[in-house]
Amino acid sequence: MSMNSSKQPVSPVAGLIANTTCQTENRLSVFFSIIFMTVGILSNSLAIAILMKAYQRFRQKSKASFLLLASGLVITDFFGHLINGGIAVFVYASDKDWIRFDQSNILCSIFGISMVFSGLCPLFLGSAMAIERCIGVTNPIFHSTKITSKHVKMILSGVCMFAVFVAVLPILGHRDYQIQASRTWCFYNTEHIEDWEDRFYLLFFSFLGLLALGVSFSCNAVTGVTLLRVKFRSQQHRQGRSHHLEMIIQLLAIMCVSCVCWSPFLVRSYRVGAFCSRGCMCVCVCVCVCV
Repeated sequence: MSMNSSKQPVSPVAGLIANTTCQTENRLSVFFSIIFMTVGILSNSLAIAILMKAYQRFRQKSKASFLLLASGLVITDFFGHLINGGIAVFVYASDKDWIRFDQSNILCSIFGISMVFSGLCPLFLGSAMAIERCIGVTNPIFHSTKITSKHVKMILSGVCMFAVFVAVLPILGHRDYQIQASRTWCFYNTEHIEDWEDRFYLLFFSFLGLLALGVSFSCNAVTGVTLLRVKFRSQQHRQGRSHHLEMIIQLLAIMCVSCVCWSPFLVRSYRVGAFCSRGCMCVCVCVCVCV
C-alpha cells in the first residue's frame, strides 16, 4: 500500500485545536444570534409603542387604518424575531445536534411554521398598507366612507389567518419541515426534491411573496404619481398631502427593506421548485389568471 493512499493519524494537538475552533465558532454564533434577536425585539417594541400612541391620536382620522396595519406588521415581525431568534439561539447553544433535542421533529416544525408565517405575513401586510394608501389617495371619498377601522381589523385578521394556513399547509399534508444544510434552521424541503407536493410548497411560497412585493410596488407607484400630480396642480390641502407623503415614504422604506431581505430568497426558492418540475408552473399560471 502506498504512502499517499494511507490515512494519516490525527494528532491530539490538531484535534484539540479543531475542537477549540468549533467551540469558539459556536459561541460567536450564539452571541451574534442573541444580538440580532435583541436588536429586533427592542426596535419592534419601540415601534409598537410609537404606533399605538399615534393610533390613539388619529383613531377617528384616515390615518388610523394605515397605523393599524402598520402595527400589525410590526407585531408579527416582533414575534418572528422572538420565536425564530429564540429557537436559533437554542440550536446554536446545543451544537446543532437536532437528533439529541428534537427526535420527534416538533421543534423543527415550529421553527418552519414560524419562518413561513413571519416571512409571508409582513409581506402581505405591506401590500395591504400599499393598497390602503393607494385607495386613500386616488379615491379619498370611497376610503373615508367604506374603509373603516372595523374593516381594516377584518382585513388584518384575514391576512394573518391566511399566512397561518400557508405555514401549516405542509403539516396538514402530512409533510414535515426539513432541517436545512446549515443545520441551524428549518424550512420546506429544498434538496433532492422528487415529489410534486414539495415542489408545490416552494412554488406557492415564492409566488405569494413575489406577488405581495409586486402589488406593493405597483400601488406605491400609482400613489406616488398621483401625489406628484396633485402637488403640481393644486396648493390646497397641504396638511393632507403631508400625511400622505409621510406614509408613502414609510411604505417605500418598508418595500425596499422587504425587497432586499426577501427577494433573493424568494427567487431562489422559486427556481428550485421550477427547475425540479416544469409541470408545477401550470399551477402558478392558473393562479395568476384567477387573480
